[in-house]
Amino acid sequence: MMTLHTQLLSSTQLDRAAYILNEGGVVVLPTDTVYGVAVLARDTAAVERLYRAKKRSPHLPLPVMVSDFDQVAAIARILPGFWRLAETFWPGPLTLILPRRATLPAILTAGGDAVALRIPAHDLALQLLRLADGPLAMTSANLSGHAPALTAGAALAQLDGRVDVILDGGPAPGGQPSTIVDLTLDPPRILRCGPISEAQILEALGRSEIMVRKPYPKNSGSLGSQGIAAF
Repeated sequence: MMTLHTQLLSSTQLDRAAYILNEGGVVVLPTDTVYGVAVLARDTAAVERLYRAKKRSPHLPLPVMVSDFDQVAAIARILPGFWRLAETFWPGPLTLILPRRATLPAILTAGGDAVALRIPAHDLALQLLRLADGPLAMTSANLSGHAPALTAGAALAQLDGRVDVILDGGPAPGGQPSTIVDLTLDPPRILRCGPISEAQILEALGRSEIMVRKPYPKNSGSLGSQGIAAF
């Protein structure tokens, strides 16, 4: 899938990035946490390209970025607690795990029945999401096992020739992966604490008990046990 050369685009070339994305291309862009690499979530061939670009195992699912709440309902089933968290922290560095709908390619969730979702708090990312022909499968812009890229240059150093374009929006302002909450469990479980703390999650949910963060049982089939690349 190697391309001859990865094109570096400025933020003024957003329409060009959107065109390539909508044609099945692989695009790197800044988010509120780190740089991400994205494809159309419903394009199976593009999702396969994304896995190959990162050298990521197809047994590991990918998170999905959406532009608004309407896109969430189209690809996932809403569960209790979702609205409290989403309306409090979205757009922002919070990834929520919900049951997936059959409209998503099975490869995207590694054959699992849940999907991780987020709306990023980054103007350029949101503009591209709105120009895209649907939600985007997106994960950190780096080769698997390497450090996430915080700049377009760092992404280029790892992914040159492996992605179509890199949209340069300056340094990623966050630099820390998102907080992850699995709403498919009762009670919900915090899988990773990031910029949004456990106390903030509890307050938004109106809960007083501590949500325990511990490994999933082996072969549980839960998304958290599959090494999700939420960022």
